[in-house]
Amino acid sequence: MSKPLILVSNDDGITSRGIRVLVDIMKDLGEVIVVAPDSPQSGMGHAITIGNTLRLYEEEIFKDVVSFKSSGTPADCVKLAKHYVLKDRKPDLIVSGINHGSNTSISVLYSGTMSAAIEGAIEGFPSIGFSLCDYSSKAEFSHVESYVKEISRQVLEKGMPKGVALNVNFPPKRNEAIKGIKICRQARAKWQEDFDVRYDPNGRKYFWLAGNFVNFDKGEDNDEWAIANNYVSVVPCEFDMTAHHAIAQLNDDWDWESIKNL
Repeated sequence: MSKPLILVSNDDGITSRGIRVLVDIMKDLGEVIVVAPDSPQSGMGHAITIGNTLRLYEEEIFKDVVSFKSSGTPADCVKLAKHYVLKDRKPDLIVSGINHGSNTSISVLYSGTMSAAIEGAIEGFPSIGFSLCDYSSKAEFSHVESYVKEISRQVLEKGMPKGVALNVNFPPKRNEAIKGIKICRQARAKWQEDFDVRYDPNGRKYFWLAGNFVNFDKGEDNDEWAIANNYVSVVPCEFDMTAHHAIAQLNDDWDWESIKNL
């Protein structure tokens, strides 16, 4: 039987340490093809390139792995892989990461790592976004490699619900071993932003986004709690952002007839 076809992407760029670790792990599970940004794309969310040229170059970065770098976003990379690089072939699995930094809670909305995984889910492919809660470019990944491999193996074996991608976050390397895996919901938290006002050497004002992450969630079934307590968090995500619970209230409480007759 042929090996599973695995597409690897990320948002930290094709030369990041995290993607090298991910590629090495995936090589044990199947045939790997890489399509990743040529530079860091953190915080790009699900942006796609529509007003600029989109470039794609084949690179010899990973041993025995066909790889391409793109000038586009992580979502662009998955689209380019599907329509151009893979052509008539369909990936059995799409993995994104391993991201340098957390993508828990509200960060999933801004995450380029998860946008690649969600794009894969939109196209109907089993997809996973992996993130390590350590922003260092020299982050230690050895304690998470076995988890990455086993989670990926199980998705290949069991499949995924249609339209769902897994958001997997790992705690940083600590003195104690990881306690296990928690299937979680997204924590109710947000960034409380501020803008640092600065001036360039010519006296022109510019702004630098700053702020603090605030967790309002006191539950023990969410991803923030899992990471804080040294568990791997696994959150199933989908691209349907409909607030289904609000539909009945809008139908019952709003006077739509008066608006319709304007």
